[in-house]
Amino acid sequence: MPSILIVDDDADLSAIVARYLESEGFAVERAASAEEAYDVLATRAFDLVLLDINLPGDDGFAACAALRRASDVPIVFASARTSETDRIVGLDTGGDDYLPKPYSLRELLAHVKALLRRSQGRAGAGLLAAGPFVLDEAAGTLTRDGRAVGLSPKEFALARFLMAREGEVVSKERLLAEVWGAFSDVEPQTVSVHMSWLRAKLEDDPAHPAHFKTVRGRGYRFDAGCAS
Repeated sequence: MPSILIVDDDADLSAIVARYLESEGFAVERAASAEEAYDVLATRAFDLVLLDINLPGDDGFAACAALRRASDVPIVFASARTSETDRIVGLDTGGDDYLPKPYSLRELLAHVKALLRRSQGRAGAGLLAAGPFVLDEAAGTLTRDGRAVGLSPKEFALARFLMAREGEVVSKERLLAEVWGAFSDVEPQTVSVHMSWLRAKLEDDPAHPAHFKTVRGRGYRFDAGCAS
């Protein structure tokens, strides 16, 4: 279930948007300020952030810049500020889309779905097949050679993130931000520990992994094929 964080100090509007997105199959949390959003983002990662500009404390531009330093989560600005300058600043600070208020809920949904498709390759039933693995995002399952493998939620999220970026080297810092939360105080060693657990469940030889590999000094990389 894709997850969305709504950051908006208009409680009535955010409640309406949250209910609509939940009815469309999304898991939604709300924050009324950038500072509240930072606290939420320290505890978990989201698939998309819907961000207003006019917020108490840090405004949406500052929140976007802070989040972008830690994560590449898709960010959609939704604001009544519709000047060309505001749109440019929003995109320049790291926003991926800009939706002017007022907007229809159907229009919002279309923007959200389009951005998720572009950013994560989310399509169809949410199946991700790579090498001997098939990850079913909707069911929360991963199989190897047709056999189900029991994974913890963090192991599943770690496998999903790496498999979706086959061949790309991903740093520990980015994995912490995207799997544990952008403002999490979890130590980088946590990634190494979870990677060891993941390899123990998914690799024939965890000490010499063929798929979930370490790239010394840079991070980790998923390869669908066998080790060369």
